[in-house]
Amino acid sequence: MPRTCDVTGAGPGFGNNVPWSKHRTRRRWNVNLQSKRYYLASEGRYVRLRLSTKGIKIVDRDGVEAVVARVRARGRKI
Repeated sequence: MPRTCDVTGAGPGFGNNVPWSKHRTRRRWNVNLQSKRYYLASEGRYVRLRLSTKGIKIVDRDGVEAVVARVRARGRKI
């Protein structure tokens, strides 16, 4: 499973470590992913989402029903 947020689609960023000697080596910045469990009242069951911290704020703002509908519209099975 890729390290991406189910809601925002945010994935890891890539770049260079640049120390004092200017010898560049590749590195990556991973997304702060959290596994959250939400209750879907319309289906009477829980769903588990891998969310970034920004994705958690979006679910809090818009509601889990609306967010799950958007994720399913993009073709992801939940």
